Amino acid sequence: MSVAWLILISLHLVAAVAWIGGMLFLSLVLAPLLRQAGDQSGLRALFTTAARRFRLVVRLAIVMLLVTGPLLLEARGLSVTEPSSWPDVLWVKLTFVGLLLLFTLLHDLLLGPRVLRMGSQPDATRTAQDLFLLTASRLVPRLALLTALGVLVAAALLARSI
Repeated sequence: MSVAWLILISLHLVAAVAWIGGMLFLSLVLAPLLRQAGDQSGLRALFTTAARRFRLVVRLAIVMLLVTGPLLLEARGLSVTEPSSWPDVLWVKLTFVGLLLLFTLLHDLLLGPRVLRMGSQPDATRTAQDLFLLTASRLVPRLALLTALGVLVAAALLARSI
């Protein structure tokens, strides 16, 4: 193992841990606290601020993962330009990664901004579309978290197979 490989794998793992660990914290700690507390503006503001800061962490993690991932493949003797030589578990991992990116973009660029704007509206004025968006904004992060856990399992299997 070279020092360069150790640095690459360390950066890759730290980025993955930051992204998935943050998802776990928001989903399993902050979101339940917010639901339990009801409509307390202080807690809602804390959640919103934490989610905005986490979005920056996620974006940096994505860049780090997209840079280090192909370099790690090359370091393991798998050519990025010859995907036909990749093991099946790598395809599974990359499928999960693609889904995770899709869920993240859907939440951050479409659902999140709409739900934030909707937050100032009284409940009685919300349309059926608004209610659908609220439901989707709760479902998509859960699907993203499950998908991220799938990435972890596939990554562990991949590490053992290469």
